[in-house]
Amino acid sequence: MSNPQYPHQQPGYGYPQQPGQQPYGQPPFPQPQPPKKRSTGKIVGLGCLGIVALFVLIGIIAAVAGGGGDSDSASSSSSDTPAAAAPKDDKEAADDEKKNEEDPKPAPAPVKVTAKKTGFSKSILAQDRNYTSVLVTVTNNSDDKVDVNPLYFTVTDTGGTKHTAELGVDEKQIDTVDLAPGENITGTITGKGTFTPKYVTYTDGLLGDSLRADVE
Repeated sequence: MSNPQYPHQQPGYGYPQQPGQQPYGQPPFPQPQPPKKRSTGKIVGLGCLGIVALFVLIGIIAAVAGGGGDSDSASSSSSDTPAAAAPKDDKEAADDEKKNEEDPKPAPAPVKVTAKKTGFSKSILAQDRNYTSVLVTVTNNSDDKVDVNPLYFTVTDTGGTKHTAELGVDEKQIDTVDLAPGENITGTITGKGTFTPKYVTYTDGLLGDSLRADVE
């Protein structure tokens, strides 16, 4: 039997609720879920992949730009290079050969004479220094021998007077020789008196052809 002094009480009423207990007759409250942790590693990995992809993209763009510049430079170089001259055909070559035959280069003179001013070198045969000398060079370009003798020369001055050679008065007088083909000889031709020489005349063998050389 129940004690009338103490009425029957439902559990949980009038008594402090124990921690973790739900009031009698009430549904339990849902427990809060712990917060999910973010995947920091995944975020960092995705960030690195993005940076790498960016650098790869920049490298591709730079390579494409550089390749285009090289192509332009190569094209420019090839366009600036002058084209090689086309070889001549048979007709042009024949025309050139014919032209050379029609206009041959002048052959050198058989005998070449040059003359230059020089001082008089008094020899023991000269009575005084009243002489004028010219330095001459004779070159044999022919296939035959050439006779050289001081008597074959004359000197004409600026006034038109011709002076014959005075023998033995100049120590450097040209020798009397026979020049073989390809040979040459140099010596002086001397005239009597003091004058300004204009040109020298050489006569091959006295009765042969005459050659004139201006005095330089």
